[in-house]
Amino acid sequence: MASIQQGPNGPVLVLKESALQQKGKDAQQNNIAAAKLVAELVRSSLGPRGLDKMLVDSLGDVTITNDGATILKEIDVQHPAAKMMVEISKTVDNEVGDGTTSSVVFGGALLAKAEELLKKDVHSSVIIEGYQAAAEKALEIYSELSKKIKPDDRESLLKIAVTSMQSKLISEDSDVLSRVVVDAILKVATKKGETYSVDLENIKVEKKSGGSIQDTQIVKGIVLDKEIVHSGMPTRIEKAKIALLNSALEIEKTEMSSEIRITDPTQMQMFLEEENRMLKTMVDKLHDIGVNVLICQKGIDDIAQHYLAKHGILAVRRVKESDMIKLGKATGGRVISNLDDLSEKDLGIADLVHQKKVESDKWVFIEGCKHPQSVTLLIRGGSQRVIDEVDRSIHDSLMVVKDVIEKPEIVAGGGAPESYAASQLKDWADSFDGREQLAIKKYAEALETIPLTIAENAGMDPIDTMANLRAKQNQGRKWTGIDARNTKIADMLAIDVVEPIVVKEQIIKSATEAACMILRIDDVIAVSGGPGGGGGGGMPPMG
Repeated sequence: MASIQQGPNGPVLVLKESALQQKGKDAQQNNIAAAKLVAELVRSSLGPRGLDKMLVDSLGDVTITNDGATILKEIDVQHPAAKMMVEISKTVDNEVGDGTTSSVVFGGALLAKAEELLKKDVHSSVIIEGYQAAAEKALEIYSELSKKIKPDDRESLLKIAVTSMQSKLISEDSDVLSRVVVDAILKVATKKGETYSVDLENIKVEKKSGGSIQDTQIVKGIVLDKEIVHSGMPTRIEKAKIALLNSALEIEKTEMSSEIRITDPTQMQMFLEEENRMLKTMVDKLHDIGVNVLICQKGIDDIAQHYLAKHGILAVRRVKESDMIKLGKATGGRVISNLDDLSEKDLGIADLVHQKKVESDKWVFIEGCKHPQSVTLLIRGGSQRVIDEVDRSIHDSLMVVKDVIEKPEIVAGGGAPESYAASQLKDWADSFDGREQLAIKKYAEALETIPLTIAENAGMDPIDTMANLRAKQNQGRKWTGIDARNTKIADMLAIDVVEPIVVKEQIIKSATEAACMILRIDDVIAVSGGPGGGGGGGMPPMG
């Protein structure tokens, strides 16, 4: 509808005819309903007993996952408020890697509880103030609750990695995979003073179907999904001296169009021989410096391949730029643009370069590098769907281990910190005498949605479980949470279910900010395309 105001000289048309507008409570309710629906979508995926979703895109490609961020990324959400919920999961995924489902479920719960207060005529500004105060207090409670660990304590890191895998398809193989993940992170972690930093760019992940998940391995070096360019070249070289070249090993074509007029057949022969001589000179230079492995980012001429094979140099071409950078870090070599600049000090060093068959393809493995600051995880699994989900799970696991190394503080999992923070917040709310007290109590109730959902997804009775959980926590057992695997209440620290404090903090921050932003909206104006309007699209029908 168009927005029409009655002016002194008749009606005034403010918006164009095709514009849609929703005001006040209608707009709020519509936005809250959309956000709650998004939370409902991923709710059944939370926790170790959470179920997977099968997503089919327009091309018929199938994705099977229970990763909140992946589910919301794959479904094409149209409603503007729902898109804000999708953004929460993206933010949490990019920042800390895990907790994407929890953040969306918590954000939806915050809005559901706010809706109850809005129906009682509590103003949205009051709810927002209460929520922000509660979020700050919750972060304080988490900080007091957290347990400091040593950043290089391998045992603690393994517990973190295993916990992050418990809610995934790969939970049965978490022992093997967690060791692979922790080894990879510790290989690339760099220490600065007392703190550590980890650049996940230094961990290359290669996927290949075949074998089982148990066959996933860490290669202390780089795996290139390319084969050696010439059948006459050696397929295995020990004590490799590696040249990294990012220009083509070919005769360069001239920039301008030109032609050569030949009057004598011998001139043609000389022309071809000169081309061969130039390529031979390039290869001879590599051989003279001591190169026995050449990794090239661009093409290698057929004649050059022949000369390389004669000198016993193993060569790989058309390697990705990101792999060249990783190879530079791992082997200590320098990526060279011009062959004339290459000297012996620019060469990388590795103990072994060999070609190996992985399923039906031949790949080149560069192992035992001089500075193994780059490593490769080679993921195996029964089918492509399984491998894709293993890849997503390993990404989450790498992220949480990185989080702990960079900020070495942990809390128990299984909804224990949320439940503890909720009971503390309820007591703290009594110190407020205004309506914020109601908002803080509702915030605490929303926090309890996380342990409640974990219990529901494990098939436990939610009412009995929450009553039991509160009773245990009130007795001072602050690490009590929901052991969904064994469907009972347990001390989560005792059974090694631990998570990084950074993940928990990010869930609180992202969900609270998104909920407050949605609660602030009291007017939605959607202008669809047409003459004088913004480009097509606009907003889907509301209400």
